[in-house]
Amino acid sequence: MFQTFDSMIDPSVGSARCAALRQELARRKLDGFLVPRGDAHQGEYVPPSDARLEWLTGFAGSAGIAVVLAEDAAIFVDGRYTIQVREQVDTQVFAPMHLIETPPADWLVTTLKPGHKLGYDPMLHTISGTRRLKAACTAAGAELVAVSGNPVDAVWHDRPAPPLGAVVIHPDALAGEAASDKIARMGAKVGEAKADAFVLTQPDSIAWLFNIRGSDVAHTPLPLSFAILPASGKPRLFIDGRKLSNAVRDHLAGLAEVEEPAALVPALAEMGRAGASVMLDPDWAGDSLASAVQDAGGTIKEGADPITRAKAVKTEAEIAGARAAHLRDGAAYARFLAWFDRAILDGPLDEIGVAERLEAFRAETGALKEISFDSISAAGPNAAICHYRVDRKSNRVIPPDSLFLIDSGAQYEDGTTDITRTLAVGAVADEMKRHFTLVLKGHIAIATARFPKGTSGAQIDALARIDLWKAGLDFDHGTGHGVGSYLSVHEGPQRIAKTGHVALEPGMIVSNEPGYYKAGSHGIRIENLELVTGPDEIEGGERPMLGFQALTLAPIDRRLIVKEMLSAGEHAWVDRYHARVLAEIGPLVDSDTRSWLEAATAPL
Repeated sequence: MFQTFDSMIDPSVGSARCAALRQELARRKLDGFLVPRGDAHQGEYVPPSDARLEWLTGFAGSAGIAVVLAEDAAIFVDGRYTIQVREQVDTQVFAPMHLIETPPADWLVTTLKPGHKLGYDPMLHTISGTRRLKAACTAAGAELVAVSGNPVDAVWHDRPAPPLGAVVIHPDALAGEAASDKIARMGAKVGEAKADAFVLTQPDSIAWLFNIRGSDVAHTPLPLSFAILPASGKPRLFIDGRKLSNAVRDHLAGLAEVEEPAALVPALAEMGRAGASVMLDPDWAGDSLASAVQDAGGTIKEGADPITRAKAVKTEAEIAGARAAHLRDGAAYARFLAWFDRAILDGPLDEIGVAERLEAFRAETGALKEISFDSISAAGPNAAICHYRVDRKSNRVIPPDSLFLIDSGAQYEDGTTDITRTLAVGAVADEMKRHFTLVLKGHIAIATARFPKGTSGAQIDALARIDLWKAGLDFDHGTGHGVGSYLSVHEGPQRIAKTGHVALEPGMIVSNEPGYYKAGSHGIRIENLELVTGPDEIEGGERPMLGFQALTLAPIDRRLIVKEMLSAGEHAWVDRYHARVLAEIGPLVDSDTRSWLEAATAPL
């Protein structure tokens, strides 16, 4: 199993750990400290050794930050986690705050006192984030103080060791472009930006650039590392040598100067002393990296990581790999759905048992490298927690006459998958069917959208919500995220969301996953991965349009669809999609699954 269901979350530890941190802050003559969820790479995926926010508060979500002052403490999370945070955190110690409605900077302005010294670890806060924090402290008459040595680490006595996942070479045949060609192409981008070098801080950018994969974080094949990409010449890769076999080290030595991570800051200072212009992405690079260059006399040029967009637009080889991975995954998923429908009639199933069985079906493909995230296996009211993670304490038996939501994905060497289906168990209430159909209408609106070049995800996000809005409903997460190629299941810069302002381009992969969540009752989400296609001419039109093609191939539960709520076009889309699922997945499964699949994909 690639996922475990043992929970280390214990809200009761928050009080003692917060008290220990406060003692350490007092010893350092600090009035408070910021504890972000991210690590030195500022990403979503952090190893246990860097899970400071979870250790301190108990909160296990993928985004958040805590502020600990002598008398006050708060934890800030977004709308995905408003329910979860209250279950995992001692709210008598850490007051839950909405990250969007009350940003930490706003809270600091009203809570800090004049003369307060607020500490922060400059490696764990981005350049742009640090600016906002400094402005807030200034407005409150306080001071933001960079610390040397994280105070949380000083009181975290059983902190795990940093990961040492082995690095492997990702084949050029799957990447679609040799690493040497990528390095030359991306180096030229740095030169075009009038910089001497760009500092890569995101491990997925580094994995893509050098065509390598690792295993330093759960479920995502990332080699935690940094790199300096010059406008011309050989890059420098800063990675723990214990992760490299002799063969891998020799391969990488042909592409880059391979050095230990501790050499990064001195290397930046050296560049600063030479008067170099060093480019950093202010939304991803730690503030301490900029300081290393500037304090030595160099110049910082701010700009977006040039690899982020290049990585998002998949090569033909990566697109072919994604299709192959989704066919393989679709066959495993069909077997799972057929099993679920039979097994739920034979006796009670629970959330953990279902998640284990789905992973087993994927493992039986013989190609599963990992799952792409901990499965969200959620029965009844647990599904209303949109990022719910089942453990042995929360594990719920799937009740009769209810909805069951399963959000899961797989990592194959040729592609990354992510799919959510909401399933009927017994006789489902009419309200649940109505909510399901409203979500389905939003899913279809995205799936069938046509849009001109330059359109961003923010411009089409409302399509997924309009029918929910008409019913006075909504959901508090984006409609879709980018997806990597045997990399991060959440990949930027593209996304379908109110904040998704990057233009969608052919070759990008995004999820299409509107939902609805009724606290204490049920949750619904329907998710496919979509490939951005086109541009294609439209008969009678004046401009070619982009569109989407579903990569995910799995039935949508027909038992939950209120046909009368669908337009003729929506009705036809469901039938077309199901016909495609049967045509492409049917030949890949056994006869029993095929029989089930034929019924599950029958025309409405």
